[in-house]
Amino acid sequence: MKYLIVGLGNIGDGYADTRHNIGFTVLDAMAKASNTSFTDKRYGSICQVKIKGRTLILLKPSTFMNLSGNAVRYWINKENIPLGNLLVIVDDLALPTGSIRLRSKGGPGGHNGLAHISEILSSNDYARLRIGIGNNFRKGNQVDYVLGAWTNEEKNFLTPRISIVIEMIKSFCTSGVELTMTAFNKTGKIPKNEKAEPEDQEKIK
Repeated sequence: MKYLIVGLGNIGDGYADTRHNIGFTVLDAMAKASNTSFTDKRYGSICQVKIKGRTLILLKPSTFMNLSGNAVRYWINKENIPLGNLLVIVDDLALPTGSIRLRSKGGPGGHNGLAHISEILSSNDYARLRIGIGNNFRKGNQVDYVLGAWTNEEKNFLTPRISIVIEMIKSFCTSGVELTMTAFNKTGKIPKNEKAEPEDQEKIK
């Protein structure tokens, strides 16, 4: 049984290790933990991970964020993967930094990558795993914030949570989306006494 796990991001050194590229960061960590590496293929970089008889195809699209659907459609068709076996990993401004939320379907929520995937697939019925990047930016600075690099504080906070995301990906493929949501969505919330962002930055209005 095959699964397509898509981490969204933008290619190029200028986008590496930025908030918008959290999907790439997760898949890089998963590939490293599985002792494998990515190979450049059509529409993106690909590697495969085997888990309990399942084949996970990890995809980092090379189409840039706003055209992510082209890569997803190509690899779904090429590998004959059903929509129910698709999981897309994205950043989310609406969630606190490091918060993790899995959903079985839904709208794009203002995310251009998800919007293009839904448009190309003519469906919102695919799983998406949102990782919060917070909204600690001044009014009008959203683009700079989203495309900006993680602070050292944020990196230290995120590292153990990326391990949780990887376990969620494995669970999605072995136990299904509903059981994974039940098991992990509460775990993925940030406790009130934990903070990843400085308090003195002005929130978006």
